[in-house]
Amino acid sequence: VQLQASGGGLVQPGGSLRLSCAASTTLDTYAIGWFRQAPGKEREGVSCNSNYDRNTFSTDSVKGRFTISRDHAKNTVYLQMNSLKPEDTAVYYCAVRAAPGCILRRDWYDNWGQGTQVTVSS
Repeated sequence: VQLQASGGGLVQPGGSLRLSCAASTTLDTYAIGWFRQAPGKEREGVSCNSNYDRNTFSTDSVKGRFTISRDHAKNTVYLQMNSLKPEDTAVYYCAVRAAPGCILRRDWYDNWGQGTQVTVSS
């Protein structure tokens, strides 16, 4: 599976962005995760979605602000990010695995997109 992430950019604190992750195949049977990596820090899980049971999970720091979703017809996954904070600045990656589950462990995913930069600054 090839993944193409897009939608990053520069936004002011309190603003919104929607990241997209377009896949080369249908993602109906794939678990999906969004991760991010800030400079000097390890890659961390942000949000995940399991297609089998529609289970969705987000890390505490983004709960209530970020929403993961899918468009099955477009083979695309989204991460809607609202009320952005400077600490959300990072390179964001999408990842998938052909398995059920919603797991925010980076070693669980075996297909990764190339990353898109999100910068939150005034």
